[in-house]
Amino acid sequence: MIDLVWKLFSQTGNIETYLLMKELESEPQETEPNQSSTNNLENLPVDSNL
Repeated sequence: MIDLVWKLFSQTGNIETYLLMKELESEPQETEPNQSSTNNLENLPVDSNL
């Protein structure tokens, strides 16, 4: 994805695109790219008063 954003920036010179690329670079990479956020439901707190 970063390659796509870099290519867009290099063609347009848009500073917002460059800042997006830097933001994407600073985010930690997922260990399992196919893992969806719904698989993390077991980590949510459970209200036992229901």
